[in-house]
Amino acid sequence: MSFDQPRVYTTSVLPGEEPSENNMNEVLKKFCDFILEFWIDNSFIYRDQLRENILVKQYFLSVDIGHLISFDENLGQQLVNEPGHVLPTFERAVREVARKIIVPGNLRSEGTDTDIPPCQVLLTSDANITSIRDLKATHISKLVRIPGIIISASTLSSKATVVYLMCRSCRHILKVDVGSGFGPVRAPRNCQAPATAGESKDCPIEPYVVVHDKSNFIDQQYLKLQEAPDMVPVGEMPRHILLTADRHLTNKVIPGTRCTIIGVYSVRDVKKGISKGAVAIRTPYINVVGIQREIDFGTSGSAVFTEEEEEEFLEMARTPDIFSVFAKSIAPSIYGNDDVKKSIACLLVGGSKKILPDGMRLRGDINVLMLGDPGTAKSQLLKFVEKVSPIAIYTSGKGSSAAGLTASVQRDNNTGEFYLEGGAMVLADGGVVCIDEFDKMRDEDRVAIHEAMEQQTISIAKAGITTVLNSRTSVLAAANPIFGRYDDLKSPGENIDFQTTILSRFDMIYIIKDDHNEGRDQTIARHVMGIHMNNNAQPEAVGDIPIDKMKRYISYCRSRCAPTLSTEAAERLSSEFVSIRKSVHQAEQDANERSSIPITIRQLEALIRITESIAKIHLRPVCNVEDVEEALRLFNASTLNAVQEGAGTRKELIEEVNKITAELKRRLPIGWSTSYQTLIREFVGGKGYSQHALNKALTVLERRETIQFRHQRQNVYRSGA
Repeated sequence: MSFDQPRVYTTSVLPGEEPSENNMNEVLKKFCDFILEFWIDNSFIYRDQLRENILVKQYFLSVDIGHLISFDENLGQQLVNEPGHVLPTFERAVREVARKIIVPGNLRSEGTDTDIPPCQVLLTSDANITSIRDLKATHISKLVRIPGIIISASTLSSKATVVYLMCRSCRHILKVDVGSGFGPVRAPRNCQAPATAGESKDCPIEPYVVVHDKSNFIDQQYLKLQEAPDMVPVGEMPRHILLTADRHLTNKVIPGTRCTIIGVYSVRDVKKGISKGAVAIRTPYINVVGIQREIDFGTSGSAVFTEEEEEEFLEMARTPDIFSVFAKSIAPSIYGNDDVKKSIACLLVGGSKKILPDGMRLRGDINVLMLGDPGTAKSQLLKFVEKVSPIAIYTSGKGSSAAGLTASVQRDNNTGEFYLEGGAMVLADGGVVCIDEFDKMRDEDRVAIHEAMEQQTISIAKAGITTVLNSRTSVLAAANPIFGRYDDLKSPGENIDFQTTILSRFDMIYIIKDDHNEGRDQTIARHVMGIHMNNNAQPEAVGDIPIDKMKRYISYCRSRCAPTLSTEAAERLSSEFVSIRKSVHQAEQDANERSSIPITIRQLEALIRITESIAKIHLRPVCNVEDVEEALRLFNASTLNAVQEGAGTRKELIEEVNKITAELKRRLPIGWSTSYQTLIREFVGGKGYSQHALNKALTVLERRETIQFRHQRQNVYRSGA
């Protein structure tokens, strides 16, 4: 009989009357029948599963609640409504069936029962989910199903299920069963040994001590579950709840794992921090009985694609210009930026991640940087990506710290132990992180995401915790140039206030300039006016693919397709990369300076990833030469264009610098010196050269150790050839 429900219970005292509640033996028999007799497609799935698990010494049984309800609806409802009462009976039934399976009845002998340890029942379900903020008092002691992200996981601890107590004085043994939940074991204050005739007990107060050798323990772990970012209302803080998992459910998830928890909504007594008047206040927690992990790339295990959806997606993929249609459906209310939108389409789908035989991982996620003038709709593109990606987190550079992006170490109030809480890069595992105002981040915070962008891990060594977290995310970043607007007279290195180390990790870098062009301005003005006037006749403002369908298509592409390069495509990519490296090296020699945006082996891998993502949008298993050509075009329009940005202007500047260098050598013999102001007067005022070119020439000569600056750079001394 269960005393969980708040009602009066009665029992019969007269002979011949049956108790009103069902005898637990009947429930036990029903559970045994369910395990032995339930079958689908001519196979007894639970009987076979239990036999396989017992043979490999895995003492648990995973049960779908839907199967139990279809077998016996009353039994299934009883499990949902009174799990604390029914689940132990179910586990007893599993143990009994395991004994029958392993040792048939005619071979059973005494002592065999002890060979099977207690078995655990793990539950799965497709029932409706309940949000953390929707949990009410009516859910207490009921089975609930809650989605979210694991933000912290404690180390394993041992919890006693049966405690043996021994009296220090008379050696009396007392066995105490420990229920689930929190709270210490209450030992009797007085010795419970029966008094023998003619002798009086002289045992002291509180005589019992725990005999650990005979007590039974199980593994237990504390988890913290937080709402998914897309489920949090605007302006609200995400809520979290404490979970307790034991036995086979421990060490199943790590911080950053998206999962759906099935558990019993329970309450515990917390004395600390509660006023004296509130004696009946209890703090809720969830005792976990099942964990359904979401598969990588944001496709949940329950979100299976229907045949109709698959047919629709395959039909979409057969469209010849699906790549262009897909790109135009990204932020359709923003005019132009076609190449940027195509790159974002590649970022959303991603390439193929690879694990080499030696254990090395090659990332498949694509990172894109948009560097441009204010008012070029960079933030709007980021906001749209946050909506359309299955998993996405949006953050601003100024409001993000290194710990907020990677992971922070927190101290548990109850135990005093340290534990990890994942940051934005960990919580967006398998999705996209959109970082706005990337240039406003502090340098030490920006360095924190170097490892996350290339190795796709976050290594932590703080407060005695040394661990590695997964952060398999794409990064879409938006930034402004160093002067607010892009200055064409300056090189990309002078406009971009980023180190080479972070720029090499971006697969595509776009420089978006707000050019003054009357025809383009009129087109944009008409487009914006049409949107603000709610003119539905504007075909550009509505995408060909709706957002919901696009989100499902992205999930389908990422989960079902992993293209590989064909031999012709690989040859074309490698030869093109060599020619790109050669041209960039020649340009660096002509300009007499290293490019601020490097072309390294990472850029060859970026080309491979872009090629794979284009093939993935078409749902092709092999990348062909057309995909390579489109990838090279996008790479030339983005990163290579940024490297060569203002090359015409810089070419004239280089010629001017070379002329000034030659004249300076004639003007200053070795061992002579002159003032910097005199040179400005002669070269800028007298000969019409620009001061920028003169400074550049002096810097080049100083680097070659031809001249030296003296007296706080006010005097120029010719020191060598």
